[in-house]
Amino acid sequence: GERASLEWTLGALGGRLAKVNQHLVLDGPESEGIVNGVMFAEGHQHLAYHTLQHHRTARTKSDLLYKGALQDHSHLVWRGMIRVEPGAIRADGYQRNDNLMLSQTARTDCIPGLEILADDVRCTHGATAGRVDEEEIFYCQTRGLTRREATRLVVTGFFQQVLDRITVDSVRDALTDIIQHRVREYQG
Repeated sequence: GERASLEWTLGALGGRLAKVNQHLVLDGPESEGIVNGVMFAEGHQHLAYHTLQHHRTARTKSDLLYKGALQDHSHLVWRGMIRVEPGAIRADGYQRNDNLMLSQTARTDCIPGLEILADDVRCTHGATAGRVDEEEIFYCQTRGLTRREATRLVVTGFFQQVLDRITVDSVRDALTDIIQHRVREYQG
């Protein structure tokens, strides 16, 4: 509806195989949605997340941030789409997916997309995948942390941007605890 607002947080943490289609439909003028995603895959997990931010009317706003970490032989697929319908002028859409590879055998596929069918809109997207910076690990170790503690600190810091967006303390705290318990020593 008009001026509707939604904050949606997803924790993708379990399951050998998971496929999730997450659709945010902005159907009323000046409606907005914030989508947060925390993904952590390990073992032989295969996680596939398809997100759609669908702007169907004028002056809508969407903001999606997904962050993922992968260790062992896990595989993560994220396919994001911002779709702006004709007439949805002044739509403002943002999507970003960042992934941190914690092993040489983990794999990620990040596929952001835009489908813009209106003029006078602002939509941006991005995706990254990278490894832990060994210099960050070394720096933490020179301050007395073990390699495992340093890795835990760096990985938790990677997720901090999305954790800071979560307004429900119990959800943010639970996700932080899970991340810290799952991290093993980084083998770069």
